Amino acid sequence: MKHLCLLTAFLLAHALWVQAAPAKPNVVIMLVDDMGIMDTSVPFLTDDAGKPKRYPLNDYYRTPNMERLAARGVRFNNFYCMSVCSPTRISLMTGQNAARHRTTNWINPDNNNAGPNGPPDWNWLGLKRGDLTLASILQAGGYQTIHVGKGHFGPRNSDGADPTKLGFDVNVGGASIGAPASYYGKQHFGGVPGKNGKRASHAVLGLDKYHGQEIFLTEALTLEANGHVADAVKAGKPFFLYFPQYAVHAPFNSDPRFAANYANSGKPANAQAFATLIEGMDKSLGDVMTNLEKLGVAENTLIVFLGDNGSDAPLGHQHAVACAAPLRGKKGSHYEGGVRVPFLAAWAKPNAANAFQQRLPIAAGSIQDQQAAVYDLFPTILALTGQTAPQGHVVDGARLDSLLTGKRDAARPEQFLMHYPHAPHRTDYFTTFRDGDWKVIYHYFPSEVSEGSHYQLFNLKADPFEQKNLAATEPAVLQRLMQGLVSGLEKQRAVYPVDKETKLAQKPKVP
Repeated sequence: MKHLCLLTAFLLAHALWVQAAPAKPNVVIMLVDDMGIMDTSVPFLTDDAGKPKRYPLNDYYRTPNMERLAARGVRFNNFYCMSVCSPTRISLMTGQNAARHRTTNWINPDNNNAGPNGPPDWNWLGLKRGDLTLASILQAGGYQTIHVGKGHFGPRNSDGADPTKLGFDVNVGGASIGAPASYYGKQHFGGVPGKNGKRASHAVLGLDKYHGQEIFLTEALTLEANGHVADAVKAGKPFFLYFPQYAVHAPFNSDPRFAANYANSGKPANAQAFATLIEGMDKSLGDVMTNLEKLGVAENTLIVFLGDNGSDAPLGHQHAVACAAPLRGKKGSHYEGGVRVPFLAAWAKPNAANAFQQRLPIAAGSIQDQQAAVYDLFPTILALTGQTAPQGHVVDGARLDSLLTGKRDAARPEQFLMHYPHAPHRTDYFTTFRDGDWKVIYHYFPSEVSEGSHYQLFNLKADPFEQKNLAATEPAVLQRLMQGLVSGLEKQRAVYPVDKETKLAQKPKVP
């Protein structure tokens, strides 16, 4: 009888444990605005032996929580995004390359900013109600979907301006704007009425409780994110927290919590302010990680951290080796400094015995040098959470499972296509295509930036900082790369810039 009672008690306890065990893992994506691969104390670039190599910028920035996350997981040093923000954000949500979804430029909230020769049929409206998104799929799968921070999925008064119309249950701060009017709570984050009685058009909304306080925008958003995660945990629901930081986008308002750390750096005031934005963002990451641990859900939560385009640090010329040194270029550029971003993935609290972590094991402290891109997150997260995209939705991304283990995936194409048929920006009207070690840039309207040629060709293994244009000396390679570029654009049904006089689309030419 005694044994029977013990057995009954054990079975009851086991049943209660099974019932309480989470059925699905949680996912946190922290997307940092305008943060390039060198804007961190974590060294992403490696030496010839594949070991992390520090450069001066790694010693300038202070990101201890990125270091903490990197120690728990994997960092990618060849991770790509589009060169400006809206295209990357929509690629993340749809799993599609920007050339396919056709939001190929950042979305001006109030005006169609195709550019003088831009394609008239580009997707200026961005995401719309009913569009399939990562958030809407997870929402349908029982997830509490939380959006905190920058949206920039569509222009003002459009469906894309409201994340709750795109699959999010909660939205704090997400709107049509691409940058805050102010990071300061004392200034209502841009909501203080001006002389005409109107607040700034780029005011961050949904944070009225912090107005008038001595609080920085990054901190207010972090408090909101952690609060909504706690609500989901209390309700017993798996959650998807999409936390796209407004930091570190201009205006370069100095975060007073960290200003003293850069006061004697010898760098200009705006570069010091940019560094405080970086460190404030890093504290936000650490606060999110700590909150997950306090709530007891860290083992069941995947954290993905990345930038949305290259660095916009106010250091040096936009096409030089400066703000992303030793890489060339910055946000908006066709060079590596414009499209390569930091990428980290880790379970918030590694535990090899955890069932979710066994499903997607991530190699702690590892470095992955194989190419990947933002649209790869869509199929990876759907697979992890047991969700699928409806038949007919084209996905350009490929799962990152093998790469997250720190291993290479021999079956994975080492290619990345980035299409920007717009102006004016730091580089106008171009498409880049990387295939293995080679990279070609096609300029639709040659200029001084392209040395008067349609073509720039670089071998990134021999010349990682893009100093030697080989277009004239490697004609066979140039032809092969351009054939790949053209094929990729055609496959994705891209739209092209137009000639002002003929009104005809200017498609790239294979030499």
